[in-house]
Amino acid sequence: MCGIVGYIGPKDTTEVLVEGLRRLEYRGYDSAGIAVVDDDGKLELRRAAGKLRDLERVLAADPAHGSFGLGHTRWATHGRPTEENAHPHRDCSGKLVVIHNGIIENYLELKKELQQRGHTFVTETDTEIVAHLIEDEMKTAGTDLAVSFTAILARLRGIYVLVALHTEAPDTLVAARVGPPLVIGIGEEPGEYFVASDIPAILHHTKNVIFMDDHEVVVLTPGGMEIKTAAGKPVDKQPTRIPWDPIMAEKGGYRHFMLKEIHEQARAVRDTLLGRVSLESEEIFLELAETGLTDDDLRAAERMAIIACGTSWHAGLVGKFLLERLARIPVEVDYASEYRYRSPLVDARTLPVLISQSGETADTLAGLREAKSKGAKTIGICNVVGSMLTREATGTIYTHAGPEIGVASTKAFTSQLVALTLLALKIGQARGVLEKEQFLTIVRHLYHIPAQMERFLADDTEIQQMAQVFQNHSDFLYLGRGVNYPIALEGALKLKEISYIHAEGYPAGEMKHGPIALIDENLPVVAIIPHDAVFEKMLANIAEVKARSGIVIAVTDQANEDLDDTADGVIVVPKTHELLSPLLMVLPLQLMAYHIALLRGCDVDQPRNLAKSVTVE
Repeated sequence: MCGIVGYIGPKDTTEVLVEGLRRLEYRGYDSAGIAVVDDDGKLELRRAAGKLRDLERVLAADPAHGSFGLGHTRWATHGRPTEENAHPHRDCSGKLVVIHNGIIENYLELKKELQQRGHTFVTETDTEIVAHLIEDEMKTAGTDLAVSFTAILARLRGIYVLVALHTEAPDTLVAARVGPPLVIGIGEEPGEYFVASDIPAILHHTKNVIFMDDHEVVVLTPGGMEIKTAAGKPVDKQPTRIPWDPIMAEKGGYRHFMLKEIHEQARAVRDTLLGRVSLESEEIFLELAETGLTDDDLRAAERMAIIACGTSWHAGLVGKFLLERLARIPVEVDYASEYRYRSPLVDARTLPVLISQSGETADTLAGLREAKSKGAKTIGICNVVGSMLTREATGTIYTHAGPEIGVASTKAFTSQLVALTLLALKIGQARGVLEKEQFLTIVRHLYHIPAQMERFLADDTEIQQMAQVFQNHSDFLYLGRGVNYPIALEGALKLKEISYIHAEGYPAGEMKHGPIALIDENLPVVAIIPHDAVFEKMLANIAEVKARSGIVIAVTDQANEDLDDTADGVIVVPKTHELLSPLLMVLPLQLMAYHIALLRGCDVDQPRNLAKSVTVE
């Protein structure tokens, strides 16, 4: 989950590297470092524990300049977050450095072997052994950096992106991927190349990128780019043009990326809908047919499995309600981290849907491969063009949310809900179970969602005031029913992610089966209570909370005297179709989490211990 960046070209290398790391810091912020090779062939290494600003202070006191180099921001796996353990890591000679995202599972075995051969290690990391392996190969085999780098890959077990440079291989970067993401940027200047673990790191410099696949190695020099498999077979890859505007990856005047992304949800929903629905022909247009996933395939499915992690898993739970209601097909929802380990019952009659913002989530990709190995055609729901999920799934529905930098997902979540709604409508039509009037009703309401989002988000004064009142509570309970039960889970996740307050989400009907024991005068209970088929039951749940002196914050879609008389605070969002209500009900929960975290002095965009894209298991 670390961030990596590399550069060859005429620009100020240190500036490019630090700028790239700044845009990758959401991937890890325990420590950071860069290595550049100056015009005299001397390696300049600068590292610091802590956040990127700590590295910038080091560079201000001791600048480093060169024509090529690499940088890294770390999310610690092996070894404490110290300067010593920060990347890049050197070999014994001090001429070679390596940066790494992933885990080398057999590093202790390799380390012991290298120590017996005279190598001395100075860190606690698994990455350092890679530098020593390359050094050892270059000495014993007499080969150059690229050949030695490729040769040692066969000895590594685990998942990784590795990038290396050597002072005796001028203006050369070598990189490989097995698992985590790796993109190559083709610069505007002749002989200019970038390496990065995510697109935002290089988007200000180029929109032309190549997505590396597993077991591929790239050698970059000013003279060109060479890609081969680890076995040495040449690979011809064409660049992808990224449609994102670089400004989309900036804060745009907002205090934090998270707040910006909350306010971008109307635009993200519009873009995800754009060109995909026709009221005139009553059709849903998805990209699935372009990859050979036909309406016949959709009709042939007897059951579906939604596989995801974290916030995407919550989207999948909402998707289960949508698909079972609109497409009348049974749906299971699995944590991707558990899916492949339980020997799932999946075959050609199963239609798995894999959801991932980044398209690089390790557990979700493993679930995809498990399903494919058993004969299933698969659908990916993803935000990143060209990511591994989009390349491996049979068909992909893109969520056109634009880059999401804040670790706590917001606009990616609501875009996923829109994509799942469209998929449910599409499969419902393919199966012949969706009535015309039901289709038109859902679509008309869906078109109004962006404007309703904008209207609600225009003023969050009331939520800020509530945040002031509740910022010091140590526990929260979130309750919902039906399609909004997953929104209770999502609201609790957002609060715990960024404010570090313990919060739990529950189906309201389960409150009496345990959580009710927690309710007292100190426990705020957030009740998601739209005026739907279970409104009266939610009112009864709220009454149970108040009978035990609990504090109730109600999120609803229209004023109600009973609710006003019972709840301690009421937040009203615009009213929409019952099945679409999660798109609006989640907004105040995102804002509540944001403002409470802000008042508690938490790092909203980079909460402790978390990374944006979990690319290791």
